[in-house]
Order: sequence, then C-alpha cells, then structure tokens
Amino acid sequence: MSAEAAGGAGTAGEPVGTRSATADAQGRRVADFLTKYAVVALLAALVIASSIVNHGFWDGANLKNILIQSSPIAIVSVGMTFVIIAGMFDLSVGAIYAAGGVTFANIALGAPIGTAALVAIAVGLGLGLANGAVVTLLRVNPFIATIGTGAAFGGLVLIYSHSNPIFVDKGGFQKLGLGSFHGLPWPVLIAIVTFVVGAFVLSRTVYGRYLHAVGGNREAARLAGLRVNWLHVSVFVLVGVCAAVGGMIVASQLSVGQPTLGADVALQSFAVVIIGGTSVYGGEGAMWRTLCGVLILAVMTNLFNSLAWDAARQAVAEGVVLVGAVALDSLRRRRT
Repeated sequence: MSAEAAGGAGTAGEPVGTRSATADAQGRRVADFLTKYAVVALLAALVIASSIVNHGFWDGANLKNILIQSSPIAIVSVGMTFVIIAGMFDLSVGAIYAAGGVTFANIALGAPIGTAALVAIAVGLGLGLANGAVVTLLRVNPFIATIGTGAAFGGLVLIYSHSNPIFVDKGGFQKLGLGSFHGLPWPVLIAIVTFVVGAFVLSRTVYGRYLHAVGGNREAARLAGLRVNWLHVSVFVLVGVCAAVGGMIVASQLSVGQPTLGADVALQSFAVVIIGGTSVYGGEGAMWRTLCGVLILAVMTNLFNSLAWDAARQAVAEGVVLVGAVALDSLRRRRT
C-alpha cells in the first residue's frame, strides 16, 4: 500500500479526517463570532444608511435629540435585561411607567420636587415587589401574572388621576427631563449611570452570576443552594424602579403626568433587550448588548423619520427586526 493511501491523502502526513475536523471547528468559530456580534454589524449598517439618507445625522443637535428621546426606554431596558436574564418576563412595566409619571406630577403639585421623585420611585419599587410576590408566592407564570398586574396597575393609575392628565406648572419640575449637568442632559446622564451600574452588577458581582445561573437552569440553581425566589423578586423590583424613573423623566419633559402613558413601553423595552442579543430563554446576556439594542431602535426611528415613514411602516420594520433577533437567538442555541 502506498504512503498516500496509508495516510489518507493528507498534507504533510496529516490525515483527511483530522484536517476536516479542524476546518469544521474553524467554521463553527467563525459562525459563532458572526452570530455573537451580528448586533454590532446591524448597528453599523444602520448608522451608515442614516448618514447617507440624512446628511444632518451627525449634527450635534440631532445626536443629542436621539439620545434624549431614547433615554427613558433605555433606563427601563436596563431593568428588563435583569428580568430576562433571570428567566422572567414583565409586561406590566408600561403601567408602572405611567404610575411613576403620574405620581411624580401629582405629588410635585404640593411638595418639593425631591420628595415627589422619592415617592414615585417608592411606588415603582412597591409595584415591582407586588409582581415578585405574585410570581413567587402564588407561583403564577410571570407572563400571565404581569399581564394581570399590568391591567390592575393601569386601572389604579386611572383611579388615582381620575382618568385626567395632571398638569404641573412649577419651577424646577422640568429640570429632570429638560435640564442638563455641565452640558449633558439629565435624562442621558441618568441613562449612562444606570447602564454603567447595571453592567458592573451583571458582570462583576456574585449577584449577577446568580442571575445567570437561575435563568440558565432554575432547578439546578435551587439545588445548588441559591435563593431563587429572592432573586426573582429582586429583578421585578429593579425593573419597577427603572420604569418609574423613565415615567418621571417623560412627565418632566411634558410637564404633565399622563395616565395613559407607557402603552408601548413593555414591547419597546423587550424588543431592545432581545434585539441586542440577550437570550429570550434566560441565562445569557450582557448590558452592552442592551445598549446596542437601544441605539439600533433609536437610529432606526431617526432613519424612518428622515424617510417620512408613517407609524405603521415603522411598526412593521421594528417587528421584522425583533422576529429576526429571536430567530437568530434560536439558531445560536441550536448550534450550541
């Protein structure tokens, strides 16, 4: 038998099977890399497209406007990232968003702005705690539970406001939404701080590792001694506070607490997190991914406005991107 036949026609004595396995491994690594950072490529493509379509895209005023408009949803999305990584869902954030804004406006009519802000944050914390109690103590599926609590919270907001917007004409009320700190708008500054703290907690603390473990395999985490119920309650409290802060910012920007505010907040924040690449199945995700998701939707909206697209077309495009992100996540999990 010849040497070529004995060696399987390998190069420099390398068997064909080994060479094929190496090529397959390299191909998988390339595919995994592209899948992992597809969100960055999408963001870059949208920025390039926006730069071509809208010659004023890089104008300072336009960029500032994009960041200010996206800040409230960005803050809510930080909390939603914690919820989804922990393997939970929260569809009541829109109602908590409205509750935060209405409470902030109503309390500000007769109390200092700082007091109003603290009360609104406490309301968000309390509603998040109620969500956590329903899911953990009553053992209701989080998807169903937060649909129900969202309806209840929304009804309470309407009762509290008598179904009317609460207008505030008071000095200092608009500072949170329209003011700035050394030239940096307060909404943007709050969003940046929220992202930095969220990223640190998720990636550098024991609590963050526990959330990934619980979201990845709840039963295994319980058997390992983790306080699963406490962790689940904590993420609902976090997203409740974030939603209340987002509602406060919008109320400050508009000088009105609107009880119907936040109808699309749950969908938008969920879309931001999933488009960013955090797994809808839980256990996987990162705050930089959510940041990419925020920027993608913000740039998309800016691009669509430049093209004079109506709300219906924008909704279709955003829906397609969301479905594509979920499909990409499913493909990656199957490959893994």
